[in-house]
Amino acid sequence: MQDLRPVESPTVPETHANTRRVLECIVAPFNGVKIFSATMFADRGQLGERVTAWLATGQRKLTDIIVTQSSDAAFHCVTISIFYHEAAR
Repeated sequence: MQDLRPVESPTVPETHANTRRVLECIVAPFNGVKIFSATMFADRGQLGERVTAWLATGQRKLTDIIVTQSSDAAFHCVTISIFYHEAAR
């Protein structure tokens, strides 16, 4: 199972203070990941609706969304990875 603990900000030399500020803004803490993927044509067409329905089910602060497309000779796969932070229950 993948470790989903928040990561520390990357170490940046003091001479690159502006870079440090940018990296701190980019690396957002998260405590959950939800993956949506589809390879069949009809399923890929419904992927956005599935994501929207899931988003409506809870209070989460989204920290990042990554959309990945991969293919081989026969199949095309679209994956939407949603990183979020959810308050402790």
